[in-house]
Amino acid sequence: MGTPADAGDAPAAQRHTPSLPEPTGPYPVGTTSVHLTDTSRPDPWATGVNARELMVSLWYPAVPSDGARARYMTPAESELQLISRGITGLPPDVLSTVRTNAVTDAAPERSQRALPLVVLSPGFTNSRSALTGLAEDLASHGYIVAGIDHTYESFGTAFPDGRVATGLAREARRRGGGSPEKVAAGRAADVSFVLNELTGAHPAWPGAGLIDPSRIAMAGHSAGGAAAIAAMLADSRIRAGIDMDGATAAPIPDHSLARPFLFLGKQSNYTPGSGGAVTTWERDWKRLTGWKRWLLVAGAVHASFTDLALLADQVGIDIDAGLSGARSLDITRAYVRAFFDQHLRGEPQPLLNQPSRRYPEVTFCFPGG
Repeated sequence: MGTPADAGDAPAAQRHTPSLPEPTGPYPVGTTSVHLTDTSRPDPWATGVNARELMVSLWYPAVPSDGARARYMTPAESELQLISRGITGLPPDVLSTVRTNAVTDAAPERSQRALPLVVLSPGFTNSRSALTGLAEDLASHGYIVAGIDHTYESFGTAFPDGRVATGLAREARRRGGGSPEKVAAGRAADVSFVLNELTGAHPAWPGAGLIDPSRIAMAGHSAGGAAAIAAMLADSRIRAGIDMDGATAAPIPDHSLARPFLFLGKQSNYTPGSGGAVTTWERDWKRLTGWKRWLLVAGAVHASFTDLALLADQVGIDIDAGLSGARSLDITRAYVRAFFDQHLRGEPQPLLNQPSRRYPEVTFCFPGG
């Protein structure tokens, strides 16, 4: 859940079943997970492993169903996420009890075809589950969403056969071998492989025929946000990208990147010209030659662009944010969906052109004029 201001015991009185807010769109949401294996390359983190295994969750518009709601993550994944962050005083399986809105394996809603696809990449050490609130909302508005667990970069990734991959990449980083550039390049390869598996001649998911391969975009948080630029540079199928609070890694080459891009970050680190903690956005802004925006959220912390700020509030962990997790998720959902509606659906969005009275926390920046 990020680094809480106090990672000790959470108040017992505040313990209850955590839940994600309902999606805002007209469609019920279904979800399923697929286990993919890329035999064309070795795993970048596990020595001697000659294939890259990935777990991918898919969210999509579904027919109404009274089926079981999807589990947020497994009990083993929950325990690894909490223990690895030094969070005590909570049941180790608490994240596996989070109430979601999507129904497991619900039948896709097929009255619409050729739906846009959004790939989501979580932050380093986070699982794909951390972006569920955003994914469910996009799916409720008619998007297909693929959330990728980048194996060995999360504290825990459970596979269908019971194996649980742990944070080898974090250990490599501690030894000086897990550079941000390596992480971004590996994630870009993961994304391209997942796109191949979802849009190829023999797709890995039976509902993949609903995907419009000409309307694909990507958003990521933290390392996943940095990887959005790397993935766009490596794969021309990705038409637009969003970096949510991620310091970018390898710079955009001189030939630039002309596809639409959105920076969405916390005010404390990403205010241009302030000498803040992160300056790579200023470097990359100059080389983004297409439609672009740089938006800052006052009161946000790193976890504010994920479910984790919301869940921390619900279980009584103080992460020292200046706005609630529920509010920050509202903001994230609104601006991310507006960006994709404009650039994948061709629907102009006034929200992206100027400050909004509805979201006064959001500031527009235009570095260099």
